[in-house]
Amino acid sequence: MYRTALRNVLAHKARLLMTTLAVLLGTAFVAGTLVFTDTLGNALRSQSAKSYSDITVTVSDREAVSKGYDHNGGTAEAGPTLTEDTRKAIAALPGTADARGVISGFAGIADKKGALIGDGFSTAGTNYVPGADGTDPRYPLVEGRGPRGAKEIALDAKTAEKGGYKVGDTVRVAVNGPVMELHLTGTLHTNDPRVVSGGSLAAFDTATAQQLYLSPGRFAEIDVKGKPGTDDGALLTAVEQTVPKGDSIEARTGRALADEQDRMIADGTKGLSTVLLGFAAIALFVGIFIIANTFTMLVAQRTKELALLRAVGASRKQITRSVLIEALLVGLTASLGGLLAGIGIATGLRAVLNGPMEANLPDGPLVIGPSTVLGSVGVGVAVTVLAAWLPARRASRIAPVAAMSSAEQPATQKSLVVRNVVGGLFALAGVGGLLAGASAQEGKLVGIGAGALMIGVFVLTPLLSRPLIALFAPLLRRLYGTPGKLARENAVRNPRRTAATASALTIGVTLITALTVVGASVNKAVDEATANDLKADYTVAMSNFSMLSPEVAPKIAGIPGLTAMSVVRTVPVKGATEYDTSWLTTVDAATIDRLVDLKVTEGSADALRQGKLLVGSDYAERNGLKVGSALTGTYPDGTKAALTVGGLVEHSTMLSGLIAPDGVAGAHAAPGTGLDKVFVKGSHGPDAELKQALRDATGGNPLIAVKGDKDIKAENRQLVSAVLSMMYGLLGMSVVIAVLGVVNTMAMSVFERRREIGMLRAIGLDRRGIGRMVRLESLLIALFGGVVGVVLGIVTAWAGNQAIAKAFKNITTVVPPVQVLGFLVAAALIGLLAALWPARRASRLDILSSIKSE
Repeated sequence: MYRTALRNVLAHKARLLMTTLAVLLGTAFVAGTLVFTDTLGNALRSQSAKSYSDITVTVSDREAVSKGYDHNGGTAEAGPTLTEDTRKAIAALPGTADARGVISGFAGIADKKGALIGDGFSTAGTNYVPGADGTDPRYPLVEGRGPRGAKEIALDAKTAEKGGYKVGDTVRVAVNGPVMELHLTGTLHTNDPRVVSGGSLAAFDTATAQQLYLSPGRFAEIDVKGKPGTDDGALLTAVEQTVPKGDSIEARTGRALADEQDRMIADGTKGLSTVLLGFAAIALFVGIFIIANTFTMLVAQRTKELALLRAVGASRKQITRSVLIEALLVGLTASLGGLLAGIGIATGLRAVLNGPMEANLPDGPLVIGPSTVLGSVGVGVAVTVLAAWLPARRASRIAPVAAMSSAEQPATQKSLVVRNVVGGLFALAGVGGLLAGASAQEGKLVGIGAGALMIGVFVLTPLLSRPLIALFAPLLRRLYGTPGKLARENAVRNPRRTAATASALTIGVTLITALTVVGASVNKAVDEATANDLKADYTVAMSNFSMLSPEVAPKIAGIPGLTAMSVVRTVPVKGATEYDTSWLTTVDAATIDRLVDLKVTEGSADALRQGKLLVGSDYAERNGLKVGSALTGTYPDGTKAALTVGGLVEHSTMLSGLIAPDGVAGAHAAPGTGLDKVFVKGSHGPDAELKQALRDATGGNPLIAVKGDKDIKAENRQLVSAVLSMMYGLLGMSVVIAVLGVVNTMAMSVFERRREIGMLRAIGLDRRGIGRMVRLESLLIALFGGVVGVVLGIVTAWAGNQAIAKAFKNITTVVPPVQVLGFLVAAALIGLLAALWPARRASRLDILSSIKSE
């Protein structure tokens, strides 16, 4: 039986080609994902190790680190800080070779056209700390020297190249206020992952960095390098005894930091791997339909051969084992090919990301671990064997006499009833899950319900195929005559085969349709919320969501023609315990109603003017607040807070939580507290003149974004479009495999219907008619899969929209007709293209040899 299985694989290798390709592509997806994420993780760990190679112990001030990036001031009760005296004390310890004070934060670099280089989240600023030789070992000089005064700066070499800057040029730099024009003294090399991955680094002298990010003499971190032979733990203990005690001060070894960074990298690459493997699983799931279909057709075409084996003594187990061995050989061959292809995909993906897409991933050797090899090959083989199990089981159950008397035995009435009952139960459970998830706004329930519904529909697809395909019958007969009629009859001749072929395409169409509908719905919800909630002409905020400098507000207020303006800032109110802190969003009580539409559902609309709080209804519900509730605590300046809830408002995309009058709470913010944003309204509406005036008032800072409602809507649409494009790309593999399934089914169908095709030619149907018949049959199968997929996708998207209704105000399901119609047209084109080769082959069959074939 083993020799028989091997002979069958070799004899039917052409018919197994598409199955092999389907398994190969799915396995390549898995292998490529594992190789790429392992390689990326290894490169990131190597890069991270370089960053901590000279650090034995580091002391950090969490409050200072946060202040450097947020610019949100301190508190009147600020605890101990890291100062120059602290650094000197650590440097004097017996085991210390060097102690370096570090300051860090955001710093936007503008190119010569004024545009930001990099994105706002990876624009890093730090201090340059020269040693005895005048250089900072953290940042080797590429050209020039380090900065020495308030008017000087050094940039990383890649940023200087992107901006077209050379040593000696004037560079426009901004932190959270107006732009500074500084003299470029040198270019640097850095291993900072943010910069290596496409960000920017601006290095200031220490005094300037302290002035920009903290306060004179203060550090966010002190990095300690131990003398050779110094024990890390002993030096850590000595440092802990030297630094001031405080909740925000923490000392750790460089090794502990490196280990933590490794864990973060591992978590990040694991998350990426999980997402990619999820799409690989979809591709393999699609492949299961093709594999099962192929082996079902092979078993049907070899019924006489299998019957003869049974007649000469082969048992049912041996027949089953023979088919499974064939599947094992196919799966093993395809998986090994997929492993090699996956390695190529990982190599190519890294080249593309570092080339045209400029992702700037760190370099490193290709990592192909044993788990990758075993996992990829094991998954491919397991999927192939499992998919072939049902066809193998059916093959063993065909009686020898029945098998010899018919090319393919029809399914029994009992099996059809069982199949339809199982499918109906799954479909009902799926609908119930979708309705329950939509009602409870629970995403997990929606996901489970969608999965159950898809399984139920797949099981019921043979039952659905006849009535749905019959809808196209009149049109086919009218347009194409006999070939159209024959195509329809062939498509419903074997409902199980049609269902398996169409279902592979249905999966991709379902997911793509669902994503598209959810994306369109989110776009509309955000557009409407922005239009309804925002009355201001423009909002002014940092593009990286850090704090605006408080100096920006008076400069904006000085713009001629403003009719209303309100700063928005966050002020903490500390409760009885350290963890009991309420965060107030303060606004100008006199003007906010002209800038933001706050719909009061309970209480007074004049609450802010009365010195009271407005509270978002969802926040109030979570925290048990109502009109008249009191909020007490301590402001950052030490003043006692006593506020009353004066009204509840609907959820707003512009303001949420606890909304307080700035005149009451803002006055107690810590000195230097930054602004979240500024709302502005002009006398002539959102015109270009006002927008330019706001940019000029903020000093042309490339990190500061001036946005009107059109900008907010466009930004959201761009984000949704980017996510959808990525999802479409990842689902592309499953669509390719589905196309292979259609090609495979049609090619094998032509092979088993050679005699029938020969008879049709003999009674007058010409070559063109035969080709048209095959193409139309493929078109019907693809359209059937597309229609079912579109319907499933819309239903799933509706339930998904209900699940995310809390995040998106008044979201409704939007079905974009052009895109949905495009998916159906694409399905039709897939069917026609997939049939080109089978149709050509069918039309060229010799009449006599076809009639004589078995």
